[in-house]
Amino acid sequence: MDFLSLSIFVEIIDSGNLSQAARALNMSRANVSYHLASLEKSLGAELLRRTPQGNELTSAGERVYRHACTIVKEASLLKEAAKQDLTELTGRVGLSIPTGYGQLVMSDWLIEFKRRYPGVILDVRLENVVENLVRDGVDVAISVLSKPSPLLVGRDLGPLRYIVCASSDWARDHPMPSNLQALCQAPVITTGGISGRANLTAERNGHSSQVRLHPTLLSRSFPYLRQCILAGLGVGVVPDYVVDDLVATGQVQTSLRDYALTLDHSHMYLLYAPHRFQSRAIRTLIDFLSEKLGINKPMRQIADLDLDTIA
Repeated sequence: MDFLSLSIFVEIIDSGNLSQAARALNMSRANVSYHLASLEKSLGAELLRRTPQGNELTSAGERVYRHACTIVKEASLLKEAAKQDLTELTGRVGLSIPTGYGQLVMSDWLIEFKRRYPGVILDVRLENVVENLVRDGVDVAISVLSKPSPLLVGRDLGPLRYIVCASSDWARDHPMPSNLQALCQAPVITTGGISGRANLTAERNGHSSQVRLHPTLLSRSFPYLRQCILAGLGVGVVPDYVVDDLVATGQVQTSLRDYALTLDHSHMYLLYAPHRFQSRAIRTLIDFLSEKLGINKPMRQIADLDLDTIA
């Protein structure tokens, strides 16, 4: 059995199809197809079933994939272990983070990480949604979700806390909302959340209320919402990290602080794919971010991939 063919088979499944695997491996599609056929011949079993909709794993392919992942991972770990004491930390890490959180909170952390490990290539994507970590070349993601995919390992960072706020200039000329009804009648600046609708959950003293906001301005870009709040366009309903520094300096006023506010019951998660080789650079970044985020161990982990979904 050819180890190269085995590793190419793993890449085909992880990438989604032969063409994407060829691009990831910098090989021709014909060469990838040859290695797949060679592996199937050596094992005496069909691993991928070709259909009009694409390729899907056979039952034999599922079993081979699980074992192949372990073999490829162990080979990579062995190679890295041999080099570990000889070179500085190197490698490439694809990181996806929400636009606002990345710019307003994590940018300084990543600068610190890069200064500490200059040999690591950081591929940072500022994006609010990442659909497929493996296909998009993302090793680690910070994402805001109501529930993470069962195909991923997820560390729950807790609910995304929202606050009601406005610029000091706006608050000087208008009353800040003193209750949820007043908030519904205010010119609200917020995000549509995961659902695209501003569905606010407000909890206080063990009681929960659902509030449908009617924003005058909506955006998924929190840096832009921050600008709009400072410009005095209305009352912001945004995550606390968006304006914490402005509150501290008195540029922004808050209200309804006795409520715990969330949109769409969303939590922030640190995500990465299981069954994938994690280089020392990836593990170091996960540990670094875990320390910054105040987490020490996975809060939720799904060990096995749903291979039918991947195929």
